[in-house]
Amino acid sequence: METVDSFGMMAERMFADIWSRGALSDKERRLLLLGLLVGQGIDDQVEVHLDTALRAGELDESELRELVVFLTHYAGWTRGSRLNNQVEGLIEDVRRDRSGRRGLRG
Repeated sequence: METVDSFGMMAERMFADIWSRGALSDKERRLLLLGLLVGQGIDDQVEVHLDTALRAGELDESELRELVVFLTHYAGWTRGSRLNNQVEGLIEDVRRDRSGRRGLRG
């Protein structure tokens, strides 16, 4: 018997609807969401959204680094330091992936 994840389907649909509204760009939505996640210290989701933003071209390396500077002053030095480590690690990983040398970072 196959089970249906109706909650998961509903949640996915709701997120798709929210992200497809026209008033804000994906970049603006991503920046707002990253600020919220960093401010709340939800690091695992920060990593997911940083990765998506960089790989999808919503934010480039310099914009991610500027995000670190800005949020550090508002979210605190501890969270800013963690964010900086996440951003620099991601940039390193993406550069490595693009050069064809995957999986070397420990």
